[in-house]
Amino acid sequence: MITFSNKYRSHQAEIMDNLDFQGEEMKNLLSDLKYVNKWLGGNKVTLDGIEKLLLGNSKKESITILDIGCGDGEMLRNCVKYAENNNLKLKCIGVDFNKNILEYAENQSRDFPNIKFQKVDVFLDEELIPNCDIAICTLFLHHFNDERISELLYTLLKKSNNGLVINDLQRSRMAFNLFKILSKLFLKTKTAKYDGLVSIARGFKKSELEHISKKIPNQKSEIHWRWAFRYQWIIKKKI
Repeated sequence: MITFSNKYRSHQAEIMDNLDFQGEEMKNLLSDLKYVNKWLGGNKVTLDGIEKLLLGNSKKESITILDIGCGDGEMLRNCVKYAENNNLKLKCIGVDFNKNILEYAENQSRDFPNIKFQKVDVFLDEELIPNCDIAICTLFLHHFNDERISELLYTLLKKSNNGLVINDLQRSRMAFNLFKILSKLFLKTKTAKYDGLVSIARGFKKSELEHISKKIPNQKSEIHWRWAFRYQWIIKKKI
């Protein structure tokens, strides 16, 4: 049974966190996630944040975007399309720790030569995390507790030139109940229906993100609520 609390973030695990997760169920889950992000406009939250961090830096010859927990690479493919429409030269690196998902991401991105993927445990292999201009985390941070999140963001800030863009879920009972209804109508996989509810229960209140932000030095944060039940958290590096 999936429990929800307004007061505390859930510690329940998602099925897709299992590194043995693979096969058709994995592909169908990623397809469901892509569908949800497309129709609820989730990817736009990340792209808008990247645009804000790039203000005043558009003259740089090439921009490197690092996607932490990249999944099937859908967010990076959207970044490439955005760059093409805005005359930007972009290099994209996606990192994940699930080799099955990375293999699928490479196949899905075979027509995007400026996207590369690497298998990295970002909590254990700090030296292997590539340097970048902007690091992005889309629906990734809620998988971890607050302490690990603050440690990771501090590391990513050191690896980036401009800063970070976080796009993650608001913990909301309304969102939780709406997802129960909509997932029955539109999602194919049991995993997506289960993990979606766990994700919301593991999501954040704005005050919790602000508390994490205070632990990260040499940065300026902006946290904004976005539809649908998302937070856009932009962490700008102080030079």
